[in-house]
Amino acid sequence: MNPFGEEHEAFRRTVRQFVEKEMEPHAREWDEAGIFPRELFAKLGELGFLGIRHDPKWGGSGLDYWYVTAFGEELVRSRNGGVNMALLVQAEMATPVIDAVGTDEQKREFLAPAIAGQKIAALGISEPGCGSDVAALRTTARRDGGDYVIDGSKMWITNGTRADFITLAVRTGEAGYGGISLVTFPTDVRGFSVGKKLEKVGNLASDTAVLYFDGCRIPARYVLGEENQGFRLIMENFQGERLVAAILAVAGMRQMVEDAIRYGQEREAFGRPLARFQVWRHKFAEQMTAIEAARQLTYHAIDRFVRKEDALREVSMAKLFACDLAQDVAYDCLQLHGGMGYVTESHIARAWRDVRLLTIGGGASEIMKEIIAKTEGL
Repeated sequence: MNPFGEEHEAFRRTVRQFVEKEMEPHAREWDEAGIFPRELFAKLGELGFLGIRHDPKWGGSGLDYWYVTAFGEELVRSRNGGVNMALLVQAEMATPVIDAVGTDEQKREFLAPAIAGQKIAALGISEPGCGSDVAALRTTARRDGGDYVIDGSKMWITNGTRADFITLAVRTGEAGYGGISLVTFPTDVRGFSVGKKLEKVGNLASDTAVLYFDGCRIPARYVLGEENQGFRLIMENFQGERLVAAILAVAGMRQMVEDAIRYGQEREAFGRPLARFQVWRHKFAEQMTAIEAARQLTYHAIDRFVRKEDALREVSMAKLFACDLAQDVAYDCLQLHGGMGYVTESHIARAWRDVRLLTIGGGASEIMKEIIAKTEGL
């Protein structure tokens, strides 16, 4: 299945040129710094990369998810999972719901500057006591006249230390699924604070934070959609987020194998290149076959998503299969590099470290299995 036409490929070339020139050379530098320049958001915004499928009225391009796919596939050339994650949170996780159900006022204040890269966005769902279990969230938003007063905390929030606003999940009603709402939350509100920046195993260049809300007052007009209807919006938003994970996994695996083959052709052991040993030739054959299967499954899920068909099963399968497979591929590719794979300056070490997040973020693999089982009536 090849869903890409010439316009997609022209777009892909533009992304590739930018990533290879402006991002990849700084991969290690930004990891060591634990952050990347805020200006990168503005540069991507100028090129239209932060609003690929958003409404042109607010600065978006109004394109379909196949362009997002091409963007994600080329973004892995940055060789920095943390930067990629931060940018995709902005473009494909925190803002789509504003584009879908936000008021013109909300879009003018939050969406348009996010698309332009002038404001940094975060998605605030996970909490210290709940990650994949969204229905268990405890951060409350109490109605007080024309405002909401928010109390609670969020954890594992990408872009959290420097976000200008958060697409925030709060409890406005009863316990469980039915009492959750989404709001746009500007971070200059009194009572909001960043607890600390979390030190992570991988994705080092993305700032991931614990956030606190202590009597934060925001206007009721910042509610996205209807009050107590946030759970549905979150679940719908997860579809795009999980596809992003599958896209990054597939493209990342391909890059890891290509790097490993190149290294295996250059590095000799016992008088011949590593890549000429049968154990590695067969390993690469197995990997490329599995990666192609993951790619086709992911493209099938994207095709249903683009057609606005029910894709819950397929998206969950794509994320589960591709992200789990990426763990095995990263392990094998690092193993081929031997000692060089274990030093932080190598590309494969960074990839092996960063890819681990993919089976956790956006719904853990175990959650994907539960979803798939339920769609099969189990």
